[in-house]
Amino acid sequence: MWAASCLASCCAGCACNLCQSAVSSISRRSARIAYCFLFAFSLIASWILRDVAPPLLEKIPWINHFHQIPDREWFETEAVLRVSLGNFLFFTILSVVMIGVKSQKDPRDSIHHGGWMMKVTCWFLLVLFSLFFVPNGVISFYETIAKFGSGFFLLVQVVLLLDFVHGWNDKWVSYDEQFWYVALFVVSLVCYLATFVFSGLLFHLFTPSGHDCGLNTFFIVMTLIFVFIFLIVALHPTVGGSILPASVISVYCTYLCYSALASEPRDYECNGLHKHSKVVSTGTLTLGLLTTVLSVVYSAVRAGSSTSLLSPPSSPRAGAGKPLLPLDKPEEREENEKAKSVSYSYAFFHIIFSLASMYSAMLLTGWSTSVGESGKLIDVGWPSVWVRVMTSWATAGLYIWSLLAPILFPEREF
Repeated sequence: MWAASCLASCCAGCACNLCQSAVSSISRRSARIAYCFLFAFSLIASWILRDVAPPLLEKIPWINHFHQIPDREWFETEAVLRVSLGNFLFFTILSVVMIGVKSQKDPRDSIHHGGWMMKVTCWFLLVLFSLFFVPNGVISFYETIAKFGSGFFLLVQVVLLLDFVHGWNDKWVSYDEQFWYVALFVVSLVCYLATFVFSGLLFHLFTPSGHDCGLNTFFIVMTLIFVFIFLIVALHPTVGGSILPASVISVYCTYLCYSALASEPRDYECNGLHKHSKVVSTGTLTLGLLTTVLSVVYSAVRAGSSTSLLSPPSSPRAGAGKPLLPLDKPEEREENEKAKSVSYSYAFFHIIFSLASMYSAMLLTGWSTSVGESGKLIDVGWPSVWVRVMTSWATAGLYIWSLLAPILFPEREF
C-alpha cells in the first residue's frame, strides 16, 4: 500500500512537470489542438476509470448508500458519467465566459488562448470533484440530459456533413473544367459502388438464413430506398442538384446502418458478429475508442471553425471584408489591426465540446443501459442501435430538405 502511494505520488509529480512544460509551449495557433488533446485525454481517462474506479466508489458512503450493494456494472457506468460531468462543466463554464467575445482585444480572448496551466488545473479539479463528491441524484439528472445533448451533437454532425459535401461539390463545379466534371463523376460512381457492395455485405452478415431477421431487413431496405430517393430528387430537372452529394450521403447512411446493426447485442441471433467472443481484446477496444475520439474531435473542431454557423457578424469569415481603398489614416489602420475580430465563436466552440462530452459518455456506457449488457464493448446495445438508425433517417431527411427547401421557399436564402 505504501509502495503504491509512493508510485502514485511520483507519477503525479512527473505528470505535473510534463503538463507545465507542455502548456507553456501552446501558442495562439495551436490552442484548438490543445483543447482537442485535453478532450481526447478525458475520453481515455473515462475508459480507464470505468475499470479502475468502481472499487473506490464502492467505499464512498454518499455514493454507495444502498441497503443492497449494486453490481459492478452500475459503478462502471457511474464512473464514466462522473468524469463526463466534470468535462461537461469545464467546457460549459468556458462557453459561458466566452459569450460575446468579438475582438481579440477583449481580455477574455487571452483566457481562451492562454492560461493553460490554470485551465488544466481547473479541469482536473472539476473531474475530481464530480468523480468523488457529487451526489447520485445529480449524476442521474446529468445522465438524462446527456441523452438529449448527445442527440443534438449527432444532429450537429449531420449538418456539418451536409455543409461539407455541398461545399465540396460547389468548389469542383466552380472550376468549370472537364477534368473536374470527370472527377465528380468518378467519385460519385465509386461511392455508389461502395454503397451497393456494402448493402450486400449487410444482407449477408445481419440477415442469416434460418432466422427471423425482419427488423434488420427493414433497416437495410429503408436505407436502399433512401439511396434511390436521393438520386431521383437530386437529378430531377426542377431541383437541379448534383450526383456527388447524393452519392456521399448514400455511403454515409449505409455506414450508419452498418454501425446500427453492428451495435446489436452480441447474443442476438441476427447479429453476424455474434460468433465473436464477448471478451474483446484490448486491441479491439483501443481501436473502437480511437475511432470514437477521432470522430468526436473532428466534429468539434469542424464546428468550431465553421464560417457560416459560428462566426460573429464582425468576423472576417462572416463577410466583413476590408475596404478597397485605404482611406483611413495610418494611426487608425494600426488601431484597427490591434482590434482584429475573432475568426470563430469561442462560446459555440466550447459548447460543441460540452455536447461531445455527453456523447462520449453515452458511447462508453451503451447509452447508460448497462455496461454489462454489451459485454464491455464500446457503443453496443439496443439504445445504440436506435440512435444510429434515427441518425441515419435524420440525415436522409435533412439532405432531402436541403434540396427541396429552395424550391418550396424561393424567397428565403438557404
